[in-house]
Amino acid sequence: MEKNLFYKHFSTQIDAFIVAALNEDIGEADHTSLSCLDNSKHNSAKLIVKEQGVIAGVELAEIIFRKVNPSIEFNRLIQDGSYVAVGDIVFTVEGPQYDLLTTERLVLNCMQRMSGIATLTRRLSEKIKHTHCRLLDTRKTTPNFRYPEKWAVSIGGGENHRFGLFDMLMIKDNHVDFNGSISLTLEKTQAYLKKVNRDLKTIVEVRNLNEIEECLAFPWIHRLLLDNMNTSELKAAIEKISGQFPTEASGNISEETLVAIAETGVDYASLGALTHSAKNIDLSLKSIN
Repeated sequence: MEKNLFYKHFSTQIDAFIVAALNEDIGEADHTSLSCLDNSKHNSAKLIVKEQGVIAGVELAEIIFRKVNPSIEFNRLIQDGSYVAVGDIVFTVEGPQYDLLTTERLVLNCMQRMSGIATLTRRLSEKIKHTHCRLLDTRKTTPNFRYPEKWAVSIGGGENHRFGLFDMLMIKDNHVDFNGSISLTLEKTQAYLKKVNRDLKTIVEVRNLNEIEECLAFPWIHRLLLDNMNTSELKAAIEKISGQFPTEASGNISEETLVAIAETGVDYASLGALTHSAKNIDLSLKSIN
């Protein structure tokens, strides 16, 4: 998903997240701000970078401010996906005092998290740019924060895997083990898709060459996920598949092992660490006096 199209495609989900997050934080009211601020008065604030990295969530920040009060003026100075240094000012915002401060924490929480994910994604993408392997995220995301986290991955230069259990089929080890074989599982899957008249892409997780052999009889498979294979096993698997399916390496992939895995010739590498282990980037919203 192109970073500039993300909100266009997922505006319903992101708008729902914003409403829920604001309700969680504000509740009945921000009593601190009500007690000492006059919402008829306007102030300005700026977002300051306190730690270098790749900035992400600028567009989301503007959307959040405008959801709280459409009259808030938002001046974007740095675009999503840009490298930022300590002291850079990403945007300025001007509006009623109460509205700015009740929105501040949600904006910072989103941007710090998203910028951390984008920074890690960019760093890992740069490490494998000499290969044709592309970096994928996973469903290992923060509950109810999946869309902003996947948005951050796309801003950082990665690609989005499935968004949930609804938009793609992924046959994993437990599905196969519950049925007894990959062939039986895929036969059931094919019958189900025909019954419900859905053209959903199907990815199949394989653990060895025997399971790959079974999959070769089902040319409608979209991609094979090569699970927890070392580089020698990956090379053997890719040779066995011989271009019939795109390939995805997954399982226990770290920053230290990523390059060697990408250099095996695999088409994709999926890392849960992009979203579950990224370190937040320090940002601050300060009043402009």
